[in-house]
Amino acid sequence: MSSDRVDYIAPWWTYWLHNFPHINLRFQPIDKTFQPEDENYQQSLIFLGCVAAAGLGLNLLCLAIYLSCLCCCRKEEEEESKKPNSCCVTWSAVAAGLITCVAVGVGFYGNSETNDGVYQMTYSLYNANHTLGGVDSLVSGTMGNMRSGLHQHLARLDEIFATRGDYVQTLQFMQQMADNVIKQLLGLSDWEKAKVDLASIADQSATIEYYRWLTYLLLLILDLIICLLACLGLAKQSRWLLTTMMVFGVLTLVLSWTSLGADLATAVGTSDFCISPDKYIMSKTKDVISADIVHYYLYCNQTLSNPFQQPLAIFQRSLTTMQIQIQGLLQFAVPLFPTAERDLLGIQHLLNSSEASLHQLTALLDCRGLNKDYLDAMVGVCYDGVEGVLYLCLFSILAACAFTVMLCAIPRAWRQIACREQDYDDMDEEDPFNPRARRLGSQNPDHTNMHSFCSYSSSMGSQTSLHPPAPAVSNAPMSEYMNHTALFGGNPRYENVPLIGRGSPPPSYSPTMRATYLSMTEEQRRHFGNDFQA
Repeated sequence: MSSDRVDYIAPWWTYWLHNFPHINLRFQPIDKTFQPEDENYQQSLIFLGCVAAAGLGLNLLCLAIYLSCLCCCRKEEEEESKKPNSCCVTWSAVAAGLITCVAVGVGFYGNSETNDGVYQMTYSLYNANHTLGGVDSLVSGTMGNMRSGLHQHLARLDEIFATRGDYVQTLQFMQQMADNVIKQLLGLSDWEKAKVDLASIADQSATIEYYRWLTYLLLLILDLIICLLACLGLAKQSRWLLTTMMVFGVLTLVLSWTSLGADLATAVGTSDFCISPDKYIMSKTKDVISADIVHYYLYCNQTLSNPFQQPLAIFQRSLTTMQIQIQGLLQFAVPLFPTAERDLLGIQHLLNSSEASLHQLTALLDCRGLNKDYLDAMVGVCYDGVEGVLYLCLFSILAACAFTVMLCAIPRAWRQIACREQDYDDMDEEDPFNPRARRLGSQNPDHTNMHSFCSYSSSMGSQTSLHPPAPAVSNAPMSEYMNHTALFGGNPRYENVPLIGRGSPPPSYSPTMRATYLSMTEEQRRHFGNDFQA
């Protein structure tokens, strides 16, 4: 049956997915035929989801081992070891960001392709349902006209032509033709059940696809936001932001593996259907429509005869015969029975409308319309739909890799930030090159030290009022010079040497500093004078 098929060819990726191992939960291989009602077939799809769950567990286990090793290992204190770690974290963050961007792009494309495929399928189902509904409406309308309208006209004409036996026989012959038409219409398949099934399938598919599309859209946006916030946390060196993004990264990792399992099971199941969709459709419709009719619409070859050709031909001949009889009665009976003209014209109008319905019914029952809807649905599902699901699988894999790299880089960055802050704490707070000292100095401008009296800024101070006399400096012994410099910070710095001899501008003092300096100078002079007298 499939060898005669020329219009529909399953794409190569459906064959590739169809060759995936189908194993139930008892690890037994099963038939690959699409059987969604079979329990073993359902277990084979669940098994694919379990494989993705096992991948998630292995991924989390590797992350746990990595974090354990990272916590147990001590960081080297050499400066050379800090630079490679920092570069490693930077390149890891760059790689995670690039992979996330690629994954989000692939995810958007796959989500759009899947949505287009499902939309094409539902559109085709609605068209087919409209065609079957039109067939049912024409059949029911024609039978109603034959049973009610024609019967009433014939009953009144039978009373009018009661005195003419030949006219009564003509009316009886027309009644037989009408019954024959009804019989042929009843011989057509009951389209009502098929119409309801197609409409319900289309409605359910559209609803499920809407929520699936929305869920993936939110997941894509969530992945992108987490990646951006993680990069922001690395740039700002914010430990609380990195910790929060690490928690959300683990959650996104779980969602990525879960979506991978669901997409893989969906792709394999749909591919099993796309390999031989005709067999599944014929098995589902065998209790509703005959196999010849389903075969006619699925393949629509010129060599296949229309299963409705005979009933439609009998319908056409019956209508033609009835119209000839009505034309004869209008020509010969109306001059004798003028009151019969109204009913005869009513029957003629009814036959004309029935013939128009016959032409419409013949066009709707032709295989080309329903076969086109069928092929469009198959192309939407098996080409765009399965291809989009494969792209979503690739998105899930890339997202899992990106967030794995991110979860590996964040603890290292967090540890580097902690070590850098610890190094700042270990530095001397009085070191002017310490960033924390600069921050504290900016926050506490009144904080002063003994050795900070002298300043390199320009001033309006006086040389004679700010410095000791020249003889005291030039004739003082080395020990006295050391004592003198010790008063200005405890360390014999070059800054404490008088600036007159160095050709430098005098330092700047505040009034409080000047008073303190003068009082210390007076005490030193008195001390030197007492020693000199002694």
